[in-house]
Amino acid sequence: MKLVYGIGVNDKKYPTNVCGKPTYEYDLWKGMLRRCMRNLWIKYPSYTGTTCSENFKSYTFFYEWCRGQIGFGNKDEKDKIFHLDKDILFKGNKHYSETNCVFVPQRINLLLNNRAAVRGELPIGVYFCKGSGRFKASCNSNNGRVRYLGSFNTPKEAFLAYKVFKEQRIKEVANEYRSYLDVRTYNALIEYTVKFED
Repeated sequence: MKLVYGIGVNDKKYPTNVCGKPTYEYDLWKGMLRRCMRNLWIKYPSYTGTTCSENFKSYTFFYEWCRGQIGFGNKDEKDKIFHLDKDILFKGNKHYSETNCVFVPQRINLLLNNRAAVRGELPIGVYFCKGSGRFKASCNSNNGRVRYLGSFNTPKEAFLAYKVFKEQRIKEVANEYRSYLDVRTYNALIEYTVKFED
């Protein structure tokens, strides 16, 4: 039997395409397997070390698991389908599995992206202003625009302003989507802590 991305097993119990187009489940499964491949990690370093459970290597298992999850196949207010997420329940997790993964709106997925690969040495939410010699804090707000949070003497002070705003923002969005989320997801968002080293 030919393996998908060298690790996935499709026993053909469920369809992989309809009218020549991949099914949502199959597309999702292949995308998850692809993130576990070393050759992808070169182009996308944030996926380095990503793995999946033995169960998730089976298309049959993955298909049936997806179909039983809260949020699977749901769409948000912009008609974007919910994302498969591996690290909301366990911050920093790089292992796709039936116990670690949940489906969330794209907005929540993007809200928790720390952009570590592109933001440099300063803490999340902080940048240095050469003109003033001070550290500034900013964060995306409810309307998608960047909200300026103030100017500070140290990166730590700027980070603390960001932390307070961001944690409140996460709680607001969690409450907005509460009825569409797995209770574990909701609780994880309400208890989410932004750390200096994030």
